[in-house]
Amino acid sequence: MMSSTVIAILLLLSFFGFIYYIVKGGNLMIGFFIMAILWSIIGMIPFQTAIQKVFAEPALNYGPTIMYIVFGSWFGRVLVDSGIAPAISETTNKVGKRRPLIAAILVVLVTSFIFISAYGVGSVIAIGVILLPILLSIGLPRDIALTAFALAVGAPMYLNVVLYNQIKAFFPHAHYGGTYLQFGWIAMGIQIVLIIIFLVLNRKKFDASHADENLAKIGALENQGTQEGNKVPKIAFIVPVIPVLMNMLFQWDAIPALTLATLIAIVLTGHARHYKGFVKFLNDTIQQAISDIAGLIMFLMALIMFSGAASMNANRFKPLFEAILPHDHLILALALGIFAPLALFRGPLHVWGAGAATAAVLSGTGLFSDAFLLPLLYVPTLMAVSTDITQSWNVWGLDYMKVQSKDFLKRGIPIMWIVSIVNELLVYHFFG
Repeated sequence: MMSSTVIAILLLLSFFGFIYYIVKGGNLMIGFFIMAILWSIIGMIPFQTAIQKVFAEPALNYGPTIMYIVFGSWFGRVLVDSGIAPAISETTNKVGKRRPLIAAILVVLVTSFIFISAYGVGSVIAIGVILLPILLSIGLPRDIALTAFALAVGAPMYLNVVLYNQIKAFFPHAHYGGTYLQFGWIAMGIQIVLIIIFLVLNRKKFDASHADENLAKIGALENQGTQEGNKVPKIAFIVPVIPVLMNMLFQWDAIPALTLATLIAIVLTGHARHYKGFVKFLNDTIQQAISDIAGLIMFLMALIMFSGAASMNANRFKPLFEAILPHDHLILALALGIFAPLALFRGPLHVWGAGAATAAVLSGTGLFSDAFLLPLLYVPTLMAVSTDITQSWNVWGLDYMKVQSKDFLKRGIPIMWIVSIVNELLVYHFFG
C-alpha cells in the first residue's frame, strides 16, 4: 500500500500536469473528466465508492444549480430579445457624441447593471454587438473599449446569482444573502470605480476622427441601434435588478425571482399582448437560452465529478495545508489578493480551472468556513472572468474587436490586480 505522502505527491504531480494541459489549450470538459478518473485511481478510492461518490452523487446533487443556470440564461435571453437591453444601450448612446467620457462611463454602468442578473456568453455577445460599437463611435481605441466592456461584465458577477450558484457547488454551506450581498455590492462598486479611473486616465486617447476606421475594422455600422428599443417603456429599465431586489427585500430564492423578472419583462414590452405571440416568444427564448448553455452544463458536470474526487482526497492534503497555509484570515486574504494572477489561464486560483482542486481540497480540510472560502476564491476567479483570454466571451471580444491578446492583458491585468487586493481585504472585513 502506498503511503499517504506518496499519494499526495502523485496527486499534486497530476494536478501540475493538468495545469500544463490547460495552458496548452486543452479541452476543459475532457480534462476535468480525466482528472476525476485519475484522482479516483491515484487516491485509491474503492471502485463502487468512486462510481457513487465521484460520478453519480455529485452530478445528481448539482441538479438545483443547473436549474439556476437555466433560469438565469433564459432571463438574459429575454432581456435581449424583448428589447430591454438594447433600449437601455440606445438611451446611453444619445449622450455619446457631446460628452465621450461621460458616455463611456455610462456604457460601463449600463453593462454592469444588465449583468447583475443576465448571464452567459450568448447574452454578452448580444449586448456587446450593441455597446462596443457605441464606445468606438465616441472615439475610444478598440483595446480600451474592449477592456472597459469586459471588466464591466465581470464586476456584477459578485452579485450574479447564476454564477454564484456555480461556485457554491464547492462551498455548499455558503449563503447568498445578508452579509454576502453587502460584500457583493461593495466589491462590484470597487471594480466599477477602477474601470472609471482607467477611462479617465486614458481619456486623451479618445479620438472621434478614428471612429469610422475602427467601426469599419469590426464590420459595424456607426448608427448601431434597434427599432425594438424604441418601443420599450422606460419603466422596463428596472427589470435587470429585480431578481437581486427580491432576494434582498423578501429573501426570495433565485428561481422565483428570475421567473418573476422574466414575466414582468415580457408583459412590459408587449410580448404578452396576444396569446399566440406570447407562447411563441416563450418557446423561442427558452430554446435559445438552453442552446446557449448546453456546452456549459456538460462542462460543469465534468467539473463537479472532479470536485467529488478532490473532496474524497482532501484529507491527504490536510497536513500539507496545515503546514503551509497561514491560519490568520487576514494574511490568507492578502496572500490571495497578491497571488490573484495565478487564476489566469485557468490556473490554481480559478475555480473553473485548475483551482477546482484548490477549492475542493480547501473546503474538504475544514480549516476555514465556507462563508469565508467562497468569496476568498471568488475574487481571483472573477479577476480571470474579467480579463482572462480563456474566458469564452473575452475570446469572442478579442476576435470581434480585432484586439491583440497582449494588449487586452496589458490593460486589464493591472486594474484587476488592484481590484483583487482591495476586495480580498473586504473579504477579511466581512468574513474574517
